[in-house]
Amino acid sequence: MTKTQLIAHLADKLGVSKRLAGDFINEFVATVIAGVKKEGEVRIQGFGTFKKSHRKARTGVNPRNPSEKIKIPAMDVPTFKAGTDFKKTLRK
Repeated sequence: MTKTQLIAHLADKLGVSKRLAGDFINEFVATVIAGVKKEGEVRIQGFGTFKKSHRKARTGVNPRNPSEKIKIPAMDVPTFKAGTDFKKTLRK
């Protein structure tokens, strides 16, 4: 499902305009991103946890030239862990 399809489905389900549904989705995404950036994680009961994880610096291989080694810097990356209700729904 694409973002456009999600907005259309949400608008239809709630009986609101696509513009309002789009604004809701955009605000939800922005709030989750800001929450992860500031607090380190956002938990939505039954759905899952968006979290900030730290990756250590490491040495990698240049895919264009496999004999060349490159340094990959340390960085924070987003992760998502599905909640138990979400997992149970998919297993059925």
